[in-house]
Amino acid sequence: MHPETAVRENNAPMPGRATRNVPYVDFAAQYRSEREELLACCEAVFSRGDFVGGEAIDAFEEEAARLIGVRHVIAVASGTDALILGMRALGIGPGDEVITPPNSFVASTSSIIAVGAKPVFADVRADGNIDPAAVAAAVRPRTRAIMPVHLTGRVADMNPIMEIAEKHGLAVVEDAAQAIGSRYDDRMAGSFGQVGCFSAHPLKNVNAAGDAGFVATDDDGIAERLRLSRNLGLADRNTVTVWGGVSRMDTLQAAILSTRLQRLPRIIERRRGNAALYRERLTGAVFMPPCRPIEFNTFHTFVVQTDRRGELQAYLASRGVGTAIHYPIPIHLQPAASGLGYRRGDFPVCEAQAGCILTLPVHQYLSRDDLNYVADEILSFRAI
Repeated sequence: MHPETAVRENNAPMPGRATRNVPYVDFAAQYRSEREELLACCEAVFSRGDFVGGEAIDAFEEEAARLIGVRHVIAVASGTDALILGMRALGIGPGDEVITPPNSFVASTSSIIAVGAKPVFADVRADGNIDPAAVAAAVRPRTRAIMPVHLTGRVADMNPIMEIAEKHGLAVVEDAAQAIGSRYDDRMAGSFGQVGCFSAHPLKNVNAAGDAGFVATDDDGIAERLRLSRNLGLADRNTVTVWGGVSRMDTLQAAILSTRLQRLPRIIERRRGNAALYRERLTGAVFMPPCRPIEFNTFHTFVVQTDRRGELQAYLASRGVGTAIHYPIPIHLQPAASGLGYRRGDFPVCEAQAGCILTLPVHQYLSRDDLNYVADEILSFRAI
């Protein structure tokens, strides 16, 4: 099971009360709604036989670039590869430091390690996104880049982050894995930094049938380096211009993603509507970070905070409601991070949130009855 799918469920009903099954994700429902389109993708790719590269890759890259508002999108094998190749294209490597939050999925930090650089953590705000004041305080002589993570589908506070980057001559690598279609100050996630890095993992709002990712950039030189580095440095079949690896998006995945990009406006509308219902029903029962007018949140996840997280999660599981925790152990407290020199207490906001965050189902296949059931059960729990 992928780490992000670690959903604790116990659907044993409580005596005397009817339960409803509300899954955290519903891939079966997605397939039912898209079956004919997905089969058509398979037919097109298999009939052409262009399983690596080809017109489906080109079409997806062009469509994604238009959506994000950049000159180039480069399709790669995963969101983690997007981060790694994006940093390598910027020349980030050994001796460099990259500022990032400690409450992300581990891929953001592991990609910094993978290029030989050192992650430097900065604490977050109440909404879970990196605090620009903490970023400013973390800048040091070896700092080369800032990697904000647009957690939950909410774009980080990019205006002050870009000001800090400009002041110190730093690159900005956006981890926009959870934020396709999200906006901040009328700009799309992934269009602020030198590179914007996206994941199309099956749990994302625009999802592949497996791993996939892509990098957005306005820089022609960065785009060319990315295209070379994802394909063994091959300028053509017989000419290697730089050393590279293999991180190509499968053509079938690109065809599926192009189809699903067309559905994105409806997906976002449903998720935002689901989140609005939760906000209406649950205000005062759990903490829900407010959305500011400057931001357009696409709700990859809907994360609430409660001091009774363990009890509430167990109660919801007993009532048939699937939930998740994103993420229970901050990265600076992971065993692999022991050599970075951080200790418990270094990032108090992040650490406090790690003990009280709970992710509710918010996907586009939930009915209004499903959402009201979840809200009713949370309110019933609060009354206990």
